[in-house]
Amino acid sequence: LEKNKEKIKQYRKKYRQTEKGKKSRRITDWKRMGVIFFDYDLLYEIYINTTHCDNCNCQLTEDKTNTHTTRCLDHDHNIVDYDNVRNILCHSCNAKRRY
Repeated sequence: LEKNKEKIKQYRKKYRQTEKGKKSRRITDWKRMGVIFFDYDLLYEIYINTTHCDNCNCQLTEDKTNTHTTRCLDHDHNIVDYDNVRNILCHSCNAKRRY
């Protein structure tokens, strides 16, 4: 049983490094955070292909060391029953927009 648990753990670790695994993890995280969108696959494609902040136009990154330009999905936390995605922003603009 322990041997199988370790195999599953290693498989999941490898899977999360694949493009499909990264996409799956991102969409799961969005749903956990309350993001609602009619087509999560479409939203992911838009998110990944957005290169500049919709607010300040800085170039977006996935760099966790420089969080100011990290790509974020902005959504309205008050809307809980239909699409609530607003923009794709840099972390700085997203942090300022919390209302």
